[in-house]
Amino acid sequence: MAHLTPEQEAIKACFIRERGYWRPWTEVILAQHPQFLQAYANYAGYPARTGSLSARMVELVYVALDASSTHLYGPGLKTHLAKAFEAGASPADILGVLHCVAVQGLSSVYQGLNILAEEAGLDSVPADAAWPDGLAAHLATLPVALCEQLRVVGRFDPGYVRVVLEFIALDTPGAGLSPYERHLIHIALHACFTGFNPDALRTEIRTTLQEGGAVADIVQVIQLGAHLSVHGTALGAAALSDHSGLPMGTGTAGVPPG
Repeated sequence: MAHLTPEQEAIKACFIRERGYWRPWTEVILAQHPQFLQAYANYAGYPARTGSLSARMVELVYVALDASSTHLYGPGLKTHLAKAFEAGASPADILGVLHCVAVQGLSSVYQGLNILAEEAGLDSVPADAAWPDGLAAHLATLPVALCEQLRVVGRFDPGYVRVVLEFIALDTPGAGLSPYERHLIHIALHACFTGFNPDALRTEIRTTLQEGGAVADIVQVIQLGAHLSVHGTALGAAALSDHSGLPMGTGTAGVPPG
């Protein structure tokens, strides 16, 4: 847009301040519906602006959500990866987040095999007795909710339980996420609409609260996932521009999409 009104200039500045980027799709919305951008900036920026978590942790949550196989939004991942480092994150933090992302799919195995156990009449059959090398004793040291899930899996394949335990317990090279931060990342992944998993979410919330987690932190990481749906708005704005001949603009040089 060659010429912006004072109102449009103020909205653009607010959007960049709240969201940290400006892109061609926002030019289309600014020209056609500036009030949308203003309201969206206020809404999307609210959790980070008012919540209890550090800027580093907020950006790590965004890295997890954009990298998740339920979203796979590369432009946003690049944006929030850069902002995470600016906020003090380390490569070990990022690797820890990506480990959480890789673990996300296991919850579907737990839930699927639980259904199978019920339908096959195996839900009352104890699994521990046949497990080799003290695996049952190892399970007893885990959070109760996770232990219950793995016992279900063990009815069918104790060997799988062993490799799962090895994978989820894997250490990240260097000082990375704390156990509490990992719980918050898992909550964000299971709460986000792109991969909403109420059973896994309940398990993570229960475990986090039992270990002394703060309700305010949990509220914030749940809120952070909602406005990722604007990525659909960005796609639609580009299609609208193509269809109607509206100028997309060039965005702000050097600022990646988010």
